[in-house]
Amino acid sequence: MKKRLLFHGISRYLSHKNALVITGMRQVGKTTLMRQVYEEKNDSPKLWFDLDNPLDQKVFEDVDYNNIYIRLRDLAGGGKERLFVFIDEIQNFPEITKIIKFLVDHYGVKFIVTGSSNFYLKNLFPESLSGRKFLYYLPPLSFREYLYFHDKISKTDAEKIDLASAARMADAIKFSKYEEEYTRYLRFGGFPEVVMTQDTEAKTQVLKNIFASFFEKDLKILADYSDSRELRDLILLLVPRIGSMLDITKLSSELGVTRAKVYGYLEFLQGVFFIRLVSKYAKGVDRSVAAGRRVYFTDTGVLNTVGNVNDSQLFENAVINQLSDYGDLSFYNHRNKAEIDAVVNKKFAFEIKLTGTAADVKRVRSLADKLGIKSSAVISKKFVDIDGAAYSAFF
Repeated sequence: MKKRLLFHGISRYLSHKNALVITGMRQVGKTTLMRQVYEEKNDSPKLWFDLDNPLDQKVFEDVDYNNIYIRLRDLAGGGKERLFVFIDEIQNFPEITKIIKFLVDHYGVKFIVTGSSNFYLKNLFPESLSGRKFLYYLPPLSFREYLYFHDKISKTDAEKIDLASAARMADAIKFSKYEEEYTRYLRFGGFPEVVMTQDTEAKTQVLKNIFASFFEKDLKILADYSDSRELRDLILLLVPRIGSMLDITKLSSELGVTRAKVYGYLEFLQGVFFIRLVSKYAKGVDRSVAAGRRVYFTDTGVLNTVGNVNDSQLFENAVINQLSDYGDLSFYNHRNKAEIDAVVNKKFAFEIKLTGTAADVKRVRSLADKLGIKSSAVISKKFVDIDGAAYSAFF
């Protein structure tokens, strides 16, 4: 399998003292990525552990962390060279983080690890690892990576470039060339196994398995929810709300649970990268946090597996996911009368339309100017070119 673009970013920090932590949604390719790094690291002693395996966990079970180091060194051949330890699924053994901290500080061991949840890292990862780790998020394949994995573009073309030029990449010829691929990408999303599976029915089954795995593993390991049906029902309630501001009181009423519980569920779903919550644009941080948020699913394939949305919602969800690769996202809404679908890093304003028009371009430019945002454009599913201000979705 081709290497994810993140592979090259991680590889350049293999000589640094800090632990490298790769996180992201389950089955997004973290283990494969780490295995590729492991296979190319042939100039130092190295070990691989999968903490889904109780026998691998046993290696790290000792109250004296010095003994753990001696055990690891012996397993690696007993040399004095720097030891590289690769650990998959660290959330299965929370105690491992204290061990990592000790072995980094006292023996210079280099750790490369994966974890399936930011929720876990925030709630279970000890603060003692602050300053001793580099954290990397591996999302589903972007559309550029999708094209790269299908040998439609080169690795160089797949690499992320600045947003101002990225979204303008498609002219009419390129649009017609990639339109069918983008339609498929919208339907099935960017999970690597789904992307590389050719049969349509098999793609659908893999997506169902990914959704089932979330309930079977992430819920049991990472959360203490006695009744997963409430979480399932919340997910189903979120589907028709794609692109809309969440009304927590209404969700609470429909679920028959407290507002606090709804907030907890949403935090968990965002923490395991199942959904993306986008805050309202505000120049002050506090106002942005306090304002209502819009909800999107991290992968459109999973979204289509869970429920049905209209074409406009599906396209907006995909574009929001693509834009998230370029920085912090927010949206602007003024009394439900004037809005901007996406603001990136408070510098770029985008309206997202199935078919962009000159009126859309004029409207988003006017709103952006009022907010002091210098760059604005319309991202259109159907190819249009309006004074260079209507972007293709192929970025």
